[in-house]
Amino acid sequence: MKGIILAGGSGTRLYPITEGTSKQLIPVYDKPMIYYPLSVLMEAGIKDILIITTPSDQENFKRLLSDGKQFGINIRYAVQPSPDGLAQAFIIGEDFINGEACAMVLGDNIFYGSGLKGILKEAIKNTKDNKATIFGYQVKDPQRFGIMEIDESESGTYVLSVEEKPKEPKSDYAITGLYFYPKGVSEMAKDVKPSDRGELEITTLNDMYLKQGDLKACLLGDGYTWFDTGTFDSLLDASNMIRTVEDNRDSIVCSPELIAYNNGWISSEQLEARAKLLSKNSYGKRLNKALIKRR
Repeated sequence: MKGIILAGGSGTRLYPITEGTSKQLIPVYDKPMIYYPLSVLMEAGIKDILIITTPSDQENFKRLLSDGKQFGINIRYAVQPSPDGLAQAFIIGEDFINGEACAMVLGDNIFYGSGLKGILKEAIKNTKDNKATIFGYQVKDPQRFGIMEIDESESGTYVLSVEEKPKEPKSDYAITGLYFYPKGVSEMAKDVKPSDRGELEITTLNDMYLKQGDLKACLLGDGYTWFDTGTFDSLLDASNMIRTVEDNRDSIVCSPELIAYNNGWISSEQLEARAKLLSKNSYGKRLNKALIKRR
């Protein structure tokens, strides 16, 4: 299975911070923002990852992440020349996806919860049954998001409709920036027509799967946290949450190095080398502590 991180866009809601750099490269507490969506794909067991960036920012991503070998993964890069919609990612990444199932996560989304790995594996299982999976999270301002209307019954959770930023939302479940699609998603994306704002909307793609009877929903309830870190307030809230969790547990949230080590993708020597490189801060010290505990 392949994975895509969409890290394009101009980040205008975070100006002046993002006038000189990509939003996905700014820090969320102790690590670059892109580490968080990267860790989600890695937790799902995905090793082949395409990062889609703006033309001007790509070299900075390469300088930070290189080819991914330090995390035991394979990273490739592509460019989205202009922000023409989330569904465009599957057209840009068609050769990379190569007909396989594919997950996509937005580069400014943060997911945290102890059961996350399990629901990611369930979403992968759905793709093998030719089903797409979207993830819902209750919000107080649903007008700002794509929304899923759902029906919860004893037999499961069913999606009744999906709508992009509705004026009168049919539910308060926002569709988060994490999507799992079965093989053939690039061909599906090519059939998406531009919306009134001229974009290839991911909501339209999801609606196509829904009309085929191939769309499933996973609701992130109690015990899960989701941030769309595209505003000053959400960026601060996310940083404070990460700091609180890490300080309380003396651990690291969403560490690609630790996930890679736990998955058996890098050796203890490789983890130790990363810890040494970062030894002047709490991130490196906590990597070293985690290594000692596991030995």
